[in-house]
Amino acid sequence: MDKKGKQTHILVIRLSAMGDVAMTVPVLRALIDQHSQVKVTILTKKPFLPIFSGIENVSVFEADVKKRHKGLIGLWRLYQELRKLQIDVVADLHNVLRSRILQKYFRLGKTPFAQLDKGRTEKKALTRAKNKVFKQLKSTHQRYADVFTALGFPVDLEKAKLLERAQLSDKILELVQQDTKKWVGIAPFAAHEGKMYPLNLMKDVIRELYDTDEYKILLFGGGAHEIQQLEVIAEVGEHILNMAGKLNLKEELVLISNLDVMLSMDSGNAHLAANYGIPVVTLWGVTHPFAGFYPFGQRMENALLADRDSFPLIPTSVYGNKLPKGYETVMETITPQQVVDKITTLLDG
Repeated sequence: MDKKGKQTHILVIRLSAMGDVAMTVPVLRALIDQHSQVKVTILTKKPFLPIFSGIENVSVFEADVKKRHKGLIGLWRLYQELRKLQIDVVADLHNVLRSRILQKYFRLGKTPFAQLDKGRTEKKALTRAKNKVFKQLKSTHQRYADVFTALGFPVDLEKAKLLERAQLSDKILELVQQDTKKWVGIAPFAAHEGKMYPLNLMKDVIRELYDTDEYKILLFGGGAHEIQQLEVIAEVGEHILNMAGKLNLKEELVLISNLDVMLSMDSGNAHLAANYGIPVVTLWGVTHPFAGFYPFGQRMENALLADRDSFPLIPTSVYGNKLPKGYETVMETITPQQVVDKITTLLDG
């Protein structure tokens, strides 16, 4: 929809969650690189604004869904504010009730509006207990790209460029202290139990990595309870450092961009690291890469999967929020030694 050489202003809607928001980054980077005539405003929540700071020609508009933009009246107010930006087309990468209401408002001004196809039918077939159709589904990144294609801006993800490594600030350098050790980021938490590696096993991983005396281990998390747990883990040794609660997201992203490897669950930190091309080792419990949420540009052999022979219902859900009876120990089929071997192979290679 190139308006005779004029710039096309695309509004992109993706309000949550962090991992899903982070997955828009390589797609937006490819869109901007491959269509010089577009500029992008992304509508998202305030905590996620720093995720987009490394992309040229992308600005961010904060959706205050708890106050100013709450409810039908708030969404109408949001629409009126967005109209002032002279939006030409809208790419809805969320497709939830809020964005569908915004769609109705944008229709009043006849603004072209394309929405994400979440692939609910095939995801239901992948995750159901009976007659499961176990196959690789389209990636979320490709689903996002398809929305732009529908608006007349095809995106080739094969040519997508990753974000550049950011310069470390004095604050980060003071916290981490540079030396000859390689930096291993570890994000041990996940939103749901079925996606989280048992903390006692993760401690075994951390201790074995630490005992090599070759790595500096940087722990990531959020919230008071996670911070408390990470502080206890960090007491094992001086080269295990808890970053949670000490850096804001913008600063964390700078640090993540300088890691040598990231160990993460199927969660937001995996996607944040992948956006910078950092090798990411991911651990998968009741979820599975087939659902389409694998970190961008990562080798599939970097995924360590729970044993489906022992737990054939995997994946039990797309987001890991369904933990069938008897599946509480699903993650224990991934041994600490497997995790350590994968990390050390990547670092030594």
